[in-house]
Amino acid sequence: MNSNSYFQSAGLDLETIIDRARELSWKNFGKRITFYHPGMFYYEGEWGRYSAISITGKRCILQCDHCKGKILDQMPVATTPQELVALCCEFDKRGDFGCLITGGSLANGSLPWKEFIPAIKEVKSKTRLFLSIHSGIIERKTAWALKEAGIDQALIDVIGDDEIAKKVCHIDSFIDKVTKSIEAFEYVSLPVIPHIVVGIDYGNIRGEYKAIDILKPFSISRLVIVVLMPLVATPMEGVEPPKAEDVSRIIAYGRINMPFTHISLGCARPRGDRHIDVLAVDCGVNSIAIPSQEAIKRARGYGLSAFFQKTCCSVPEGKDTCNYLPK
Repeated sequence: MNSNSYFQSAGLDLETIIDRARELSWKNFGKRITFYHPGMFYYEGEWGRYSAISITGKRCILQCDHCKGKILDQMPVATTPQELVALCCEFDKRGDFGCLITGGSLANGSLPWKEFIPAIKEVKSKTRLFLSIHSGIIERKTAWALKEAGIDQALIDVIGDDEIAKKVCHIDSFIDKVTKSIEAFEYVSLPVIPHIVVGIDYGNIRGEYKAIDILKPFSISRLVIVVLMPLVATPMEGVEPPKAEDVSRIIAYGRINMPFTHISLGCARPRGDRHIDVLAVDCGVNSIAIPSQEAIKRARGYGLSAFFQKTCCSVPEGKDTCNYLPK
């Protein structure tokens, strides 16, 4: 069942949907919100303290239509195990809390983890960094090796429609592959944080609700909702991003169907539409990365206990949290 039929069958309008989601969130999590500041962003006069590293440089074989590897362009690069250790040690020395290890995808949707696993283990032995990976498609043996090396959590993109995954990301049988990847992480007890890109089908809403349905049977502690950012020099340049109301429906659908899962509005979203942030707060979202001032004001208006943390929004609250709001 998609969200429209779900909500329409219950006779619910958008305002009622949002109110119910917010009430459920406050009931299960309390009246609080965390604002995140990842290391890739300059915000309120400062850089965050949780950077992303590309282990493939600017290289990505898949060349998904919504990215074409452009997201990798601004990341620090560590294309050898030695470079990864050196860069992580540098981050630790300057006082970073952790980092996200990511990169471009191979043809099958995976990343070249095998050659970097010893380096990851060395990083964990030499630094205090909290390590996240953007895993891509993965199998159990590699998931176990990453767990043993000391990875703290895995981020993975979830698309709820095989046709869209094939058209946009050029991967066959994506749902089966991503489901098996999540199963692998759960089997080895490595926390997995799914990311759903709202509007990944050239701005259209298709598959996002099914993605939530796919995740419901799993023990997902955190879910990140991000929104299509039409990037220059990609096939989606000029595409109209999803409307804030559509994003809020997806957040609300996630809250109603995954009532005890922490839901975050991630950093990847159009910065110009601040209404997305405000409606996310209205929905009772547990956290927002790079919040607009309007979102902070809305949170204060609800009387929420608000915290500010300089990491990715996938990192649990309290991991070196700075307990203050930006001015």
